[in-house]
Amino acid sequence: MVARKAEAEWQGDLRSGQGQVSLGSGAWSGPYSFRSRFESGDGSNPEELIGAAHAGCFSMALAAGLSAAGHTPERIHTVATVHIEQQDGGFAIPRILLETEARVPGIDEVRFQEQAQTAKANCPVSKALAGVTIELEAKLVS
Repeated sequence: MVARKAEAEWQGDLRSGQGQVSLGSGAWSGPYSFRSRFESGDGSNPEELIGAAHAGCFSMALAAGLSAAGHTPERIHTVATVHIEQQDGGFAIPRILLETEARVPGIDEVRFQEQAQTAKANCPVSKALAGVTIELEAKLVS
């Protein structure tokens, strides 16, 4: 099976240090810092990368399920909002909200919602994040 890599390097203490995150494919590399993670500074952060992975995985899983059910989607757009909160003396990711909008000719709302819930439960990233509450708001558009 395929294995994917990413790497990060951090230099300095937590508040004033800085880091660099890179995808193993070379498709992206960028800085991260305390400010970009917990405040509003420039750069990326681990939660944003988790969100990108989850949105991409969910969208592909939904496309696969819809297509297998005979309803090939024209478009699926998903936003993943990853919440990080201070809890019990540390930080945790208690929930992720997936908001998806899809244009799928010939499908009714009930069938679409079933497919969306199945994709949420079965995409590999959702499974990897099993300890996190994952909420879904799915909208079928024409």
